[in-house]
Formats: sequence, structure tokens, C-alpha cells
Amino acid sequence: MAYSKKTPRHTENNMVEEPAAIYYTSGITAALQNFITRSIHLLGMNGMPSFSNVRSTSDFIAVIRNGVPKKALDNLIDNTGITIPEISNIIRTSDRTLRRYTPSQKLNPEQSERIIELAKLYSRGEEVFGNMDSFKTWMNSSVMALGNKKPKEFLDTSIGIDLLMNELGKIEHGIFA
Repeated sequence: MAYSKKTPRHTENNMVEEPAAIYYTSGITAALQNFITRSIHLLGMNGMPSFSNVRSTSDFIAVIRNGVPKKALDNLIDNTGITIPEISNIIRTSDRTLRRYTPSQKLNPEQSERIIELAKLYSRGEEVFGNMDSFKTWMNSSVMALGNKKPKEFLDTSIGIDLLMNELGKIEHGIFA
């Protein structure tokens, strides 16, 4: 069978679908930018030069490599209710060492990465639960889907934080099992 020179039907469909894909993608971009902005806000780093170039999650890599200032950790503690002993365990340092840091002193890359991960998690949790207080309550409650453990118990590893992010996605979509 010879091919016709007429435009195939699937091309016409693609022409209709492509603008929808563009709108959908820009919606994701706007949502992602909002997520990044909220994460930076939780760290109290709005307008700080080291955070001014962060436009995507991959832009956090340079921030992590340079180190997050102790002030960002203090702001995260204030905004999330994580205690100094808890954060010390999460970033694997003593609370005494943390107390000696000056606000401008930079955390090492491993600590910085965990702080960024926590900011992203709490930002996402606030979005899913509608407010920070509801998310904090969930973080301190036993959750059946997590083996009746408190979500806060998973904050000391990247895999644990990923697990919580996935759980938030399930909650957002109404899957509570």
C-alpha cells in the first residue's frame, strides 16, 4: 500500500496535544519554583547571595558544596520545631559543637545536604498537609505505613527522607495504606 501525501491523523492529534504538554510543563515548572522558594524560605536564606542562583533542585548542588551557613540551620530549627538534640543526631554532630558555630560559619557538605533535604521535605509536607502545624503533628505521630514509627525517626538518612517524600506523595493522592 502506497503512503498518501496527506497529513496522517496522528500528526493532527499531536498538534492539539503539544500546547497542552507545554502548559502542563510550565505548570510543573511553576510548582517546582514555588517548592524551591518555600524550601529556601524555611532556611531563612531569601535574598542571600549563595541562594540567589537556585532555580532548580540541581542548583542546590553548588550551595551544598560551598556549605550552608549555621544561620540556615537555626532558621530551619525555628521553622520546623526540630530540637537541637534531634538535629545533632540527623547531621551527625554533637549539640555542643553546633552551639559553638557562629551564624556565618558554614556546615560541611554532608551536613549541608541533609539540611537542604530537610527543608525540601518540610516544604513538601507543608504543601501536602496545608500548613506546617499539621505536618509537624504527622511527623511526631506513629504512622502505620511506616511500621508504626514516627516519621521523624527516618530523618537521619537520605533514603529515610526519600521514603517520607514518597509517603507524602501517597497521602496527596489519597493512598493511605
